[in-house]
Amino acid sequence: MNLNQVTVPSINVALATEFYQKLGLKLIVSAFPHYTRLECPEGSATFSIHLVEKLPQGEGTYVYFECEKLDKKVKELQANNIEFIHPPKDQSWLWREARLKDPDGNLLILYYAGDNRKNPAWRIK
Repeated sequence: MNLNQVTVPSINVALATEFYQKLGLKLIVSAFPHYTRLECPEGSATFSIHLVEKLPQGEGTYVYFECEKLDKKVKELQANNIEFIHPPKDQSWLWREARLKDPDGNLLILYYAGDNRKNPAWRIK
């Protein structure tokens, strides 16, 4: 099994699509105003946005995008007026993470974990 895509809800698909394009995703399907699909710049996963009348309540889903050169990517995005909840910092689970929200409040984590992504010291054998 392989992860195909993640879909997030939006009350303004056009605005959300513009935001994700600023992050570096490439628009490959446009069915405005109801749906778009974007391609991640690396790997084969895609990311889609679908129109909802009302956004879900609570914390919702966390979406992680891996960036090998995390600090550089964050600086580029900040220069493009993307605001972060917190800049890159080392976490106790051995990942370096920066957090931000998209225009609909979906939580995004840009991170780099290297081998610790799938093989942390506490991995079940």
